[in-house]
Amino acid sequence: MGTAILTDGLMVDADAIADAMEYYDQRGWTDGLPVVPVTESILAAFLAATDRDPDDVLFTIPHLNRSITVRLAAINAALAGCRPEYLPVVIAAWEAIAKEPHPHRGIWQSTTGTAPFLVVNGPIREQIGLNSQGNIYGSGFRANATIGRAIRLGCINVFGLHPHLLDQATQGTPAKYSACIGENEEQSPWPPFHVDNGFAASDSVVTAYVIRSVMHIEARHTMEPEQLAEDFADSIRRTGSLIHEYTSALLVLVPEHAELFAAAGWSKDDVRQAVFERVVRPRAELAASGKDAVSHKTRWRLSAQHPDAMPDTTAGTDTPDLVPLLSYPTSIQVMVAGANNAGVSSVVEVFTLNPPRDTPYSMSKIGARP
Repeated sequence: MGTAILTDGLMVDADAIADAMEYYDQRGWTDGLPVVPVTESILAAFLAATDRDPDDVLFTIPHLNRSITVRLAAINAALAGCRPEYLPVVIAAWEAIAKEPHPHRGIWQSTTGTAPFLVVNGPIREQIGLNSQGNIYGSGFRANATIGRAIRLGCINVFGLHPHLLDQATQGTPAKYSACIGENEEQSPWPPFHVDNGFAASDSVVTAYVIRSVMHIEARHTMEPEQLAEDFADSIRRTGSLIHEYTSALLVLVPEHAELFAAAGWSKDDVRQAVFERVVRPRAELAASGKDAVSHKTRWRLSAQHPDAMPDTTAGTDTPDLVPLLSYPTSIQVMVAGANNAGVSSVVEVFTLNPPRDTPYSMSKIGARP
C-alpha cells in the first residue's frame, strides 16, 4: 500500500501518484517533466468549464491525418496542470493556431525548431492570474506555464510530435515547453493589441505566433526614440536571423520603453514604421555571410555563388545594393509586457512564410463560437 500523507485534512496516496506519473512517462505522454494524472472526474470538471461539444474539432494537421478535439485539448490541459477555468483559453489558442498556415505545412516537425507562442489580452488575464508584468518568459505563474504547456502536450500526445521522431528540430527552443504571456495593458500608453485588431477592450483574445527565439534588448542608455528604434532594428537585421528572403518580428516593449516612445509623441504605428525603415543591410554585408541571394527552390537565403542561387527581390530595384529585410511595416508588431523596472525589452523572432503574410499572427476570441 502506498504511503499516505495528510494535506489539509485530505489523505493522499503519494506512492500511487508517483506510480501514475511513471506510467505516463513510460508511455511517452509527457514533455519530459512529470504530468498530472487525469481521471474521468477530473476530465468532467474541465469539460464543464466550456459549452463546447467534446467532439468539436479544433485543429487538424492534414498530412498527419490527426485532429485535436475539445475533449483531447481538455485531457492535455489537465495533464499540463491547468485548472479547469483555463480550458476556454486553451481552446481559443488551438483555434488561433488553426488559422496559422505553418503547422499545416509541417513547420512544427521542421529542423528549424519553431514553437507556438501565445499572447493573451483582455479581462481573462486577471480572472485566471495570467502574468503580464514581470518575468513574463520565466517561471512562477501557473496560468502562463500550464496553458502554454497544454499546447505542447497536445502536439506530442495528439499529433505525435515527439523529439527524434516526427519532431526533427535540430536544437529546438525553450519555447517548446511553454510560451504564453499576457499583454501589460494597464501600464501601456497605447490601446492593447486586441483592440488594435478590432476587438472590444472587454473581449478576451488569444493571439498565436510561430516563433524561433526571444532576444532581449538591453537599452537603459537613451531617452531618444530614434536611438531606441535603431537598437531594435539592429537586432532584427542581424544576418543569423535571416532565413527566408524576408523576416518578421514582434517587439515586446517594457512599459519604460513604451513610455519613452509615447512621450515623444510616437504611436505604435510610428514605432513600427521607424523600425521598418531601419531594417536594411548593404548587400556587401550580406555577401560576407553568404546570404546575398536566395534559393530557386525554397527562397531561403544563400550565397550568390551557390548553384541554386537567384537574385532576391531587391536586386531588380533602383537600390540593388541596399537590401530591405522586411516586406511590410506590419512585419513588425508592437505590444507591451513586462515590469516597469528597467529598460529591458525583447524581440521575438517570428517565423513567416515566403512570401510572408501581411500580418504574421492569428487571433481567436475566448469563448466565441466557431
